[in-house]
Amino acid sequence: MRLLICFAVALASAAPLCTSAQRLSGKVTDASGNPLPGASVFVSGTRSGMNAEADGSFEFFASSTGNGYLVARYVGYVSDSVRIDSGTDVHRLFVLESDDRLGVVEGRGVREGVSVSTYAPIKAEVINETELRKAACCDLAGCFETQTTVQPQVSNVLTNAVELRILGLSGVYNQILLDGLPMIMGLTYTYGISTVPGTSVRNISVAKGANSVLQGFESISGQINVETREADLSEPLYLNAYANNFGERHFNANVGYGSAKNRHLTTFQIVRPAERIDRHGDGFTDLPLLSRYLAAHKWNYGNSAEWGWSSTSGVRFLHEERTAGQTAFDPDLHAGGTEVYGQHVSLMQPEVYTKTAYRFNDRTRISLSASSFAQEQHSTFGTVDYRARQVNIYANLQAEHNYGKSGTITSGISFRSLDLREDISFTENSLNRTFDGTYRRRETIPGAFAENTLRFFDGKLTWLLGIRGDVHNTFGSTLTPRTLLKYDLSEDAALRASAGTGWRTVNFFSENIGLLAGSRNVIFEEALRPERAANYGLNFTRNYTAGNLSGFISADYYHTEFSNQIFPDFDANPTEARVSNFGGRAASDAAQAEVLVRFSPRFEVKAGYNFLFAYRLTDGERREMPFNPRHKWIATVSYRSKSERLRIDANYHLFGKQRLPKTAANPPEFRRPEFSDPFFTVNAQVTYVIGAFEIYAGCENIFDFVQNRPLLGWEDPFGPYFDTAFVWGPVRGREIYGGVRFFLNRE
Repeated sequence: MRLLICFAVALASAAPLCTSAQRLSGKVTDASGNPLPGASVFVSGTRSGMNAEADGSFEFFASSTGNGYLVARYVGYVSDSVRIDSGTDVHRLFVLESDDRLGVVEGRGVREGVSVSTYAPIKAEVINETELRKAACCDLAGCFETQTTVQPQVSNVLTNAVELRILGLSGVYNQILLDGLPMIMGLTYTYGISTVPGTSVRNISVAKGANSVLQGFESISGQINVETREADLSEPLYLNAYANNFGERHFNANVGYGSAKNRHLTTFQIVRPAERIDRHGDGFTDLPLLSRYLAAHKWNYGNSAEWGWSSTSGVRFLHEERTAGQTAFDPDLHAGGTEVYGQHVSLMQPEVYTKTAYRFNDRTRISLSASSFAQEQHSTFGTVDYRARQVNIYANLQAEHNYGKSGTITSGISFRSLDLREDISFTENSLNRTFDGTYRRRETIPGAFAENTLRFFDGKLTWLLGIRGDVHNTFGSTLTPRTLLKYDLSEDAALRASAGTGWRTVNFFSENIGLLAGSRNVIFEEALRPERAANYGLNFTRNYTAGNLSGFISADYYHTEFSNQIFPDFDANPTEARVSNFGGRAASDAAQAEVLVRFSPRFEVKAGYNFLFAYRLTDGERREMPFNPRHKWIATVSYRSKSERLRIDANYHLFGKQRLPKTAANPPEFRRPEFSDPFFTVNAQVTYVIGAFEIYAGCENIFDFVQNRPLLGWEDPFGPYFDTAFVWGPVRGREIYGGVRFFLNRE
């Protein structure tokens, strides 16, 4: 820790003691007062600028403005500017008028669904509500149907547990934040992504590779920060009702109220289960019977951009049950028995959090972020009884100081506490499995961090340098350095490079929940150490506007090198999963290219490609890791009518083949091919606006592709060859859905 403190002091001392930089702040809205997130705000003739935040606000410091202009620009709107007097701070409200030449009517314009900043040192793709409403987006897992960077992946097909992957790597290697807080970890990793209603999401920021150290040390492949709706930016009443052809129904309500200084938002969600459907004819339900009750309340006090106190606090309570397995399974009658195979998950989770800040002046503030949640879970997977309980505490205290031309210094301390107990037992053990017992993890991790942003050559080159040190009560001290460079090729084009390390402790069963669902015996060959990796990346971003055309071009390459990786060995024995530390070479190479073209605010097309090669070097040979498609393509099309009443959105996904675990040692009837088949899916949605109502209807997997017999050994689910790990494609087939949204203040 002494080394870290010395480094933090040295990093802070790099900040100049005085500067003549000007503070430029304000907000960008349309004529109706709606914020324009992602709007470009910059000083003409310089490299100083940024993209507006989700609420339209902006704040940055610039030097050498030279009596130039502060410019605000947004696609579909007439740009605006204001003269800057050298040495004088500027606060400006930009109200941009729609550009009628682009067919925008009624004083409203179409907000860009996805924006990629060329100003920020970290490349972040911001997905807002415009993009989210292109699909049903019932929960967080369904919010990425139109995105290239993030791929939802099912980790247990029967209960529909889903993880989010970045760079193709397992979801455990990216950090998921809710309003900047690490609330999805440990037990919550298994089902937590699905418990965030899509109607409560305001923006999603996605960063690939090594990024900031402020929120922790776990991020290896990237970071997803989900910003939930705020009371002052939400409608007084927002209702959503959804149903699909399987019979599953979702009901959501957001209620906003309060004064200008004290604002409140209360959120409710109810999910009712589908019917029991078995299109495969294997006797198993194609989707789980899901029941969920969720209530949350968020309170906002003050304004973080103003001097003095501001705070955002909240509470949330969740109760959820999932039932899956053979169609005749009744958890009250059959749970834990050998007559009918089934899975039943019941969990409860209360949460509380706060983010409180005090701004001393325009350049300095301190903030405290703290959260705590508990989860109690009881699950049965066939004859496996799984009971788990977790209590998590997180706190982060940091100070931020903007010191002008050279940027920002942020430093602080953090603390994490995790108390997790898992009890596994077998109600019947004819398979002689050996992983029953009590698994206990008690972690306390204090840490300290510092991050400095430096700008050179009149802001053309930006260097972000960060380091954090953490002390684990079992594994000792670890330093996590990260650095990012951004070079502005022009006002609209940037080249970035990043490098950094990350590490994480493993909660094996919640991260590999599918192993409890099958018949494999889990064998721990040694005590598990933390996973550690280094990530290196390059990316190019180009935003463009040419007449009615606008959009962006993006290209990325990332290499991840593990010094210790934990991934079950499914190949050594088809009835076992062997778990150990792998200290040999384990690596992945990931490349992505994406092009978005807006022909006008009414029509846009996006195309993207992902390449992934994840492997381990074994006996001098690169052995490809299972369950990773090496190639994936995506294309999306969006249309808006001139009146903005009709919206049509469609997307196409093509998945390449994936390596599957070896089954050559099984009897012939229980073998599977070494690779899956390539497949594609097409989804579409139509939305029609009538006053305060949005009526939407859509279809996922329009051409009804279904993986044939996804469950290995389905004929005898209590036998030695039953395995749910061979699911590589859709299992539920075509899904038709419809719903209605209501916004109280919509004109």
